[in-house]
Amino acid sequence: MKYLIDFAVLALLYVFVFCRKWKIKGNDVLLVNTVMYIYLSFVLYFTLMPVIKSVPFILNHPYVPMNLVPFIDVSEGNGDFVGQVVLNIVMTIPFGFLLPLTRNRTVEFGRTVFSCLLMSLGIELLQPLINDFRSSDITDLITNVAGGIIGYVFYVIFRPVTFRILDHLTKRSCA
Repeated sequence: MKYLIDFAVLALLYVFVFCRKWKIKGNDVLLVNTVMYIYLSFVLYFTLMPVIKSVPFILNHPYVPMNLVPFIDVSEGNGDFVGQVVLNIVMTIPFGFLLPLTRNRTVEFGRTVFSCLLMSLGIELLQPLINDFRSSDITDLITNVAGGIIGYVFYVIFRPVTFRILDHLTKRSCA
């Protein structure tokens, strides 16, 4: 229930802003951008939500700075570090795959990695600000970027098939 406001805002943004803008550019753009929007909404759900409900309480707890020792959980054997590493990699694979598709299929490797780094850094810096039960970690940043790189490699490998499918869907919907 506490996520309902955030999802309502995301849905309204999609319907009244993004969907209209993307639909004008064609069905392939609408499809790819909608998939990316849904993906990013889930990333927000798992990493930052509830956002709107937390805003009034942002200053009610101390900001805990990012842990800057990479893989400290691994070296100290804390928690389920392998699961966390795998989840952080898996979480950003779709970003590395979808970003080039949302940008007219021309995004280079470096730009994809940099965009993934910025997204991950934003999440890591905002997590402890939005609520006091989340922390940020350099390991998450490293593993998220690794996931973006893997996603981009998948994009390069499956690019011909992906473009064929998108072209087929566009021709089919225009007929």
